[in-house]
Amino acid sequence: MAGKINQKEDGIDANASMPVPETERLNRRSLSMAWWAICSAMFWLVVSATLAMNFGTINALIGLALSVVTYGIINSIITRYAIRTGLSVALFSRVLFGKVGAALATLIFFATAIYYSVFEGSVIAVAIQAYFPGLSLEIAYLIVVLYSVPLVFGGVQNWLDKFNGVLLPFYILGLVAAVAFSINEFGYSHAWLALGPEGGNPENGWWNCFTYFMGVWILMMYTWDYARFGRESDSEFHARINFGMPFYLFTFLINGTIGIFLAATIPTEGGLSEVSVVLAILKLMGIWGLLFVWVSQTRINTANFYLAAENMQAFFERFGITNIPRFGWAILVGGIVYALMLLNVFNFILQALAYQGIFVVAWVAIALAHIFSPKYDQLFDGHIECDHRRVTALNPCGLTAWFAGAGIGILVLNFGNASLALFSAPLTFLIAFCVYLTLLNSAKHHWFIKDELA
Repeated sequence: MAGKINQKEDGIDANASMPVPETERLNRRSLSMAWWAICSAMFWLVVSATLAMNFGTINALIGLALSVVTYGIINSIITRYAIRTGLSVALFSRVLFGKVGAALATLIFFATAIYYSVFEGSVIAVAIQAYFPGLSLEIAYLIVVLYSVPLVFGGVQNWLDKFNGVLLPFYILGLVAAVAFSINEFGYSHAWLALGPEGGNPENGWWNCFTYFMGVWILMMYTWDYARFGRESDSEFHARINFGMPFYLFTFLINGTIGIFLAATIPTEGGLSEVSVVLAILKLMGIWGLLFVWVSQTRINTANFYLAAENMQAFFERFGITNIPRFGWAILVGGIVYALMLLNVFNFILQALAYQGIFVVAWVAIALAHIFSPKYDQLFDGHIECDHRRVTALNPCGLTAWFAGAGIGILVLNFGNASLALFSAPLTFLIAFCVYLTLLNSAKHHWFIKDELA
């Protein structure tokens, strides 16, 4: 059991760089409404449809089902620990990697959240520009950023729970309406169940689909930074329901099944993408389609913008920049998102996400190994040491495991054959987990805190 947390950083926003105190914890409904913003994104529909087209519908559904189980189990473990300690990803990473390593973790986190903000914001902008062709795409980008940034000023406790709680029923109605409109326009056919590549589905295609979703394990970090706002009395509810399998059953399997059905039913111009699906929905549903896309993408982007701003703040505090409030970081995130939209660097971003995904998988493995092992609690008598003035700059235990796992994963991804590359993420997880657990068993005080404090 994690006990008292030693963290005394004066003058810093507690929500960004200190454990969340009991007085700032949310009731289960508020936290649920804020978190369920994650479930609504065109991405979940489109990626499932793409996997079905490349590997077959049944393989895609098997991969999604396995992902539901995997995500549910891992996030239930993460949720209980985050609620018990109140630690953020940034603070917990100090324990695992030291101050420098934690900075790298927050850099990867906020960069990934920014990348997703760019993707999902661009989808809204394309929808707006398509419905109002008099607007340029650049102006549509600006509109999206200008209204997205203020939405995260209040944080999870003061606004996002209410805003996303109001929009959730509209997202669900939009999903139902999209299916109803498509059946009314094109009729129902079982053809969506037989979707797949020409020449038949590849053997073990379900594994391709499952490992693809390991590339989105950034959601484990998202889970952590939301779950820490939960009350200890609600820990089991959040672990089993809110951040557990029921959430991913809706996010992955229900959204994915609808995405596969819509892709097989609604004709799209060019290749399948979030943009092509959005344009098809607009053509089919008109203004109601635009409203559905706006609700979908705005909800997911509240999480992206919020977590990007929070972790950017934590990253730069490492360099002594502590006097900028949350809304200042949110504005900076908005500026970066807009610039990336204008630069149209999507191919580069996709490549960067592939590498960052490997580091995230390794981070999750190390986090789980740390939670499972009693060694740290034995070393520090149940205390968690995350004060930046006390922790070491570089923790050899976590950093060795992190770079060993990520390094092997990147090598396999880039230099292995196509079949071997499918195991890059699982190998990353296994190596990082085993190396950290092995090193932790022989860990010393001075690996975690400075020599004079050991």
